[in-house]
Amino acid sequence: MIDTAVDLGGLKMSTPITTASGTFGYGTEYVGAVDYKKLGAVTAKGIRVTPWPGNPMPRHAEVPGGLVNAIGLQGTGLKHFVDVTVPWYTSQVKDAGHENLPMIVNIWGGSIEEYAEVAAGLDSVGGVVQAIEMNVSCPNVKAGGHTFGQDPKVLEEVVSAVRKATRLPLIVKLAPNVPSIVPYVKACENAGADALSMINTIPAMVIDIEKRIPVIANKTGGLSGRGVHPAAVKLVYDAHNATKLPILAMGGVYEAKDAIEFFLAGATAVAVGTATFTDPGVIGEVYDGIIEYCERHGFKAVSELTGALC
Repeated sequence: MIDTAVDLGGLKMSTPITTASGTFGYGTEYVGAVDYKKLGAVTAKGIRVTPWPGNPMPRHAEVPGGLVNAIGLQGTGLKHFVDVTVPWYTSQVKDAGHENLPMIVNIWGGSIEEYAEVAAGLDSVGGVVQAIEMNVSCPNVKAGGHTFGQDPKVLEEVVSAVRKATRLPLIVKLAPNVPSIVPYVKACENAGADALSMINTIPAMVIDIEKRIPVIANKTGGLSGRGVHPAAVKLVYDAHNATKLPILAMGGVYEAKDAIEFFLAGATAVAVGTATFTDPGVIGEVYDGIIEYCERHGFKAVSELTGALC
């Protein structure tokens, strides 16, 4: 039997698969469509201290090889999340046959102080809330997000503030559109991050040539899907060679091969995102394919795949 357990910076996952923030709601929307027993964690969509409306419609456009979105981190805010969402998630996942499936909570803010505040608000929730993913690199939010992820010094400052505000495992989600990922990796390492999450979507734009206007109301958004996968693999490889921090890899995971590429490049765990919009069952297929690959190549544990390039 293949050992599927992994340790993502202190977050114990029974399988190496989670969901990508923003693609799986708050973790309850796919009950009945996904085998939750094949997930090691669920990553909730981004929350901040107060409710946030997100960007105006239309907010997404399908393109060859993926999806461009500018949802803008719409969310209900910290209080509603803690009081309503977490209890609902706990009961729904239990009914799905996977009691206490860990939740990774994606957070963001318009200031360093707000990042720290939302992290502190999650610190004592307990139960299924077992890790924080800091979104410092969202390309389609005009306040915060992208600002913090584009300057290593500012990144180190905001990660340090959140580190001081919470005891939960801290995963930092990095931007792909930088000259080199290494300074950002080092900034997270210096500030006390427990793990890295990469990649976030790539800045993109779609134009309606007949109307001669942007398809998305926000004008620009973030590209996800198959088209970003090779770039994501390269950035995971670069980060793995620059740090010992574990990496949660995402970007174009549509089949087991994509996940295995991430593991071999240096990832500890992978997230499935855009693929679930068209086929929620892909999560189970990715899990089964990873097991089959390990059996075929003589690996006794999924963790042995990390960085196992010849």
